[in-house]
Amino acid sequence: MRVAIVYDRVNKWGGAERILLALHELFPNAPLYTSVYNPAHASWAKDFNVRTSFLQSIPFAKEAHEFFPVLMPLAFESFTFADFDLVISVTSESAKGIITHPHTRHICYCLTPTRYLWSGYADYFLNPFLRILAFPFVFYLRYWDKIAISRPDSIIAISNEVRKRIKKYYREDVPVIYPPLAIDDSGSSTRKRGKFFLVVSRLVPYKRIDLAIKACNELQLPLKIVGTGSQLSMLKSVAGPTVEFVGNLTDEELVQYYKGCQGLIFPGREDFGLTILEAQKYGKPVIALRAGGALETMIDGKTGIFFYPQTIKALRNALRRFQKKKFDAAICKKQAAHFSKERFKSEFFSLIEREEMKKL
Repeated sequence: MRVAIVYDRVNKWGGAERILLALHELFPNAPLYTSVYNPAHASWAKDFNVRTSFLQSIPFAKEAHEFFPVLMPLAFESFTFADFDLVISVTSESAKGIITHPHTRHICYCLTPTRYLWSGYADYFLNPFLRILAFPFVFYLRYWDKIAISRPDSIIAISNEVRKRIKKYYREDVPVIYPPLAIDDSGSSTRKRGKFFLVVSRLVPYKRIDLAIKACNELQLPLKIVGTGSQLSMLKSVAGPTVEFVGNLTDEELVQYYKGCQGLIFPGREDFGLTILEAQKYGKPVIALRAGGALETMIDGKTGIFFYPQTIKALRNALRRFQKKKFDAAICKKQAAHFSKERFKSEFFSLIEREEMKKL
């Protein structure tokens, strides 16, 4: 079977990229089609045959793709997949809008309906002037997005949280296949020593890392933050002396931090939240917002503690409760084991077999 994989852009590292690596293990010869590719920020893609769109040749598009949203539909519609039997799009934006031939089956693994168009619209366009200025572009992109979601032969959601959004915004009722817990801990034997709390995240507004920083500032708790992003400077400016930014880490380095921390703080509303499972894999509990994918990946009171609403006060109170409670590392590990890479591969391959049977 000739297979291709399509992804919105190859210029960062996160949970979605781990999904692509798992699919690469299933289909090692599948090329990876994308709008732009920045090898400097996507070393994980070195083993892929990456094929880019015309956006790759536009100055600054690799580094600042967010300034080219109106061109993204054209970028993905410009690809041709006549030589493939199956195309798998992994997407939270435009990759689902590829145009395939009748003999080519298209499975869309939806990370979320495009956040800045739908569920996150109010967060992205807080400035009234910007909202007015962007209105014609948002109107066009919403119109195109509704067309694009009709193009895949099958749509799969990464979580029940995303399934509900797909139902709300696209009027589609779809099945769920959870992403794989696929952190590579081969060769990792040491651990970071300390009584610190941990955040592992891209540093962007909707992740609400500011809540974790401010709560730890007030309680004078040690906090280590793994990751980089657009809010790095701002977050450093509000961080107290107990907060440390450690940047991006290799998987082996990250495992040391998981093993050495008291617990993971997860203050945002996420589509799924692989870092919750990564922490539990190493026996560590989680303090998470009672919303989104966290409701599907942790057990309140057993593998962590929820807080609500999304405020500094609520998180601060949860941290106090957390410090008075003991958690069983074995229960945390057992919870994480339900989301293995092997389970993901099996479920995804079974889906493909069912799709192939529909052709007969």
